[in-house]
Amino acid sequence: MRKFRIAAVILIAALAVPFLSAPAFAAYPTKAIQFIIPFGAGGGADIEGRILAKGMSKVLGVPVVPINKVGGGGAVTYTYVKNAKPDGYTIAWNSTSVLTSTNIGNVAFSYKALDHVGRVEVQSLPFVVKSTSKWKTFESFVADCHENPGKLKVANAGIGSSTHLGAVAIMNAAGCEVIHLPVGIKRRNASVLSGEADAMVAPLTGAIRLARAGKMRILAIPGTKRNPVIPNVPTMSDLGYDVEIDFFRGLSVPKGTPHLVKAILADALMRSARSNKFTAFAKKKGFTIAPMDSESFGAYLATQNKLIIAIMKDAGIYQSKRK
Repeated sequence: MRKFRIAAVILIAALAVPFLSAPAFAAYPTKAIQFIIPFGAGGGADIEGRILAKGMSKVLGVPVVPINKVGGGGAVTYTYVKNAKPDGYTIAWNSTSVLTSTNIGNVAFSYKALDHVGRVEVQSLPFVVKSTSKWKTFESFVADCHENPGKLKVANAGIGSSTHLGAVAIMNAAGCEVIHLPVGIKRRNASVLSGEADAMVAPLTGAIRLARAGKMRILAIPGTKRNPVIPNVPTMSDLGYDVEIDFFRGLSVPKGTPHLVKAILADALMRSARSNKFTAFAKKKGFTIAPMDSESFGAYLATQNKLIIAIMKDAGIYQSKRK
C-alpha cells in the first residue's frame, strides 16, 4: 500500500508541474524531432528557430532538425503539423501567424486545431518612418495624414499579416485613412528607405537595426507599456490612443500529443530560451524573452485571437480567403 501511495504522489506531481526534465521520462524522445519553421531561411523566424532547436537538441539528447515549410503566411507549416502523428516528433515554431493565417482563411481550421506548448518571446510592432523624413513624431504623421486622407502609404509584409493588422489598428485608432502596401517581408524596409512607402509597421527585430544605424525613426509602438529595448519611444497609450497589439513566437504540436511529451518539450524549449546564446541573441536583436507555459499561452492565444478577428473584420478581410 505504501509503495502504491508513493507512486501515486509521484504521478500527481509530474502531472502538476508544467516543465519537467527530460530524464524523468526516458521513453521520449528516442529519435530525431522535426522542428518546422513557417518562413524562409535567413529571416527572424528562421534564425531564432534554429538557435532554439540547437539548444533543445542538447537538452533532449536527440537531433531537433529545423525544416522550413514556407507558404500561405504559415498555413503550410500549420497544416503539415496538424496532420502529423501526435507523438512529439513533429513540432511547429509558431508565431502570430497561427492566428492570422487561420482567420484570414488560408486554412479551413482555427488555431485550436493544434495543441500549444508555450510562448517563448514577444516583441513590439513599431510604427516606423525614414530617419530623414519630415515626421519627427507620430503626432506630426497623424496631422499630415488628416490633411491628406488616402495619400500616405504604409508598408506591411502582406495582406492579413501581423504587420498589416498592426498598421490597420494603429491607423484606425488615429483616425488616419492611408494606403496599406503589402510589399512582402524582404521589400518592407527597402520600400520606406526608397520612398515608395511613407512608413511601415514591422516586428521590432525588423526595424531596430536600421533605427540604431540612423536610417529609420521609430515613432510609436502599439501598447500600454514602453519597450525596454527602445525606452524613449512612446506607446500609443502615452499618446492617447487605445490600441495594443504585439508579435509573439512559441511552439505548437499536433492535437492530442500526450501531456507528458508536451511537458518534456516545454522544458527543453524553456531551457533553450533561457540559454546564454539565446538571451544574448535576444538582446542584440531587440525582442523580449517572455516564457508562458501551455495554460497561460492558451489564455493569451484566446485573447489575441479575438483581437485579430476584430481587426480583420474592421479591415474587411476576415476569412476572405476561405473557399
